[in-house]
Amino acid sequence: MSGFPGLSFLGPKSKNAVVAGGLTAFVFGVYFYTMKAVGGTDELQMAIDKFEDEKQVETDPKVAPSKA
Repeated sequence: MSGFPGLSFLGPKSKNAVVAGGLTAFVFGVYFYTMKAVGGTDELQMAIDKFEDEKQVETDPKVAPSKA
């Protein structure tokens, strides 16, 4: 990292931690920006919730079947 004079006083492990933190911040920033851009709906979670609701209705003895 000789190109960054401000980091010359840090040891190798500290430089790695700085780079890892920067990359992590970048990845989370891209993720949240993308979720905001596409509407932020988590389709997998919505499908899981729908499945659990249907499963609960099928196994719930309090719900009487309709006699139509």
